Amino acid sequence: MRQPEESRRRFLKKAAAGTIAAIVEGRNMASADTSGSIQITEPFHGAVLNHRHGQQTDAGPRIRVSGRAPLRDRVTVNGVPARREGTGFVSHIVLREKQTEIIAVSQGSFGRAEHRVRVVWDRHSQPRYRFSIDDNSFFLRDITQKKYSSLFDCFYLKGLRELNAKYGARFVLNIYYTTEDGFELPQFPDRYKSEWRDNANWLKLAFHAYANKPDRPYQYTPASQLIADLDKVAEQIRRFAGEQTYSPPTVIHWGQVQPAALKPLYERGVRVLSGYFRPSSSGWDVNYLFDDARSEYLSRHDALMDFESGIVFSRVDIVCNSVPLERIVPTLEERTSDPKEAEILDLFTHEQYFWPFYSNYVPDHFQRLDAAIRWATERGYKPVFFHEGFMGGPQ
Repeated sequence: MRQPEESRRRFLKKAAAGTIAAIVEGRNMASADTSGSIQITEPFHGAVLNHRHGQQTDAGPRIRVSGRAPLRDRVTVNGVPARREGTGFVSHIVLREKQTEIIAVSQGSFGRAEHRVRVVWDRHSQPRYRFSIDDNSFFLRDITQKKYSSLFDCFYLKGLRELNAKYGARFVLNIYYTTEDGFELPQFPDRYKSEWRDNANWLKLAFHAYANKPDRPYQYTPASQLIADLDKVAEQIRRFAGEQTYSPPTVIHWGQVQPAALKPLYERGVRVLSGYFRPSSSGWDVNYLFDDARSEYLSRHDALMDFESGIVFSRVDIVCNSVPLERIVPTLEERTSDPKEAEILDLFTHEQYFWPFYSNYVPDHFQRLDAAIRWATERGYKPVFFHEGFMGGPQ
């Protein structure tokens, strides 16, 4: 539809008086009206990039930057003219620093507009995996009640130690403060402290929640309550297992917390939080209450940095208790077939499925872990703890 002549004259008079500018910082939108704006669509704000994401140069990876802008606008990316393709634009930049701000600017008859995103370069990236186990409480109760002479007289820890001996696997066990039958961490003896210390290079303990129930305990809970529960569990881990065995949380129970809790979690040492970032009938779930755009991005990428808190969010690649033995390898092969998902493996399962008394006991649970870890090891993935360095790699 043509603009009425009088309105058009008024607009041109305003434009002549000064540049009309629009700036959008650090946002990625699933769709956008680019008739009068500019948007970087790739890379995503907060993307964690490594050697698989671009062409290698002596200075760093050369990555592609693309987006949309009004048809006739001149577009630059970090000061360099971009190639236009209809409403699209394409450019390339070299990552030289750990964090890089990318600024796309469009200039045309409607004025100036810009869009900024920031990305993280995983400079020293290497194929690696982290194995995290949720909902731990049964093995602590078992050791307390049975009074074993060694931690590894408990079949669960013995099985994990065998995987460590076989593959060098490392595990983070995410634990509760209490169980439904009344067991609490203060009941766990400190007589095994030296044994915990001797195995701390591959076996860590971390806070998961105060208790298994209720479901989604921190989805609507104030940050203060989450931190209070974390501190109670951390105090007990340090008491009976020592500082060297303690790990900052890797997964908060049900993967949902209030946004206000993220900075306090970072202050308690949290550097990476894992979730499913999966669609559900009511939206995205186990996604730390992220918006749809970030949740969708994480559903098909390894990791995303939340700059406001400083925490990196990692997408779980496999939940072993939910995947039949014969599907373990095909699932991992599918996950790593895309370069965007191939560098970092986030392996995961739940403790209760190891125990014969549990209603949903999985008899071949250890075989599933063995299959997953063997596959990762044979393909050059190294076991790491995500809280060390940058996601388990050098800073």
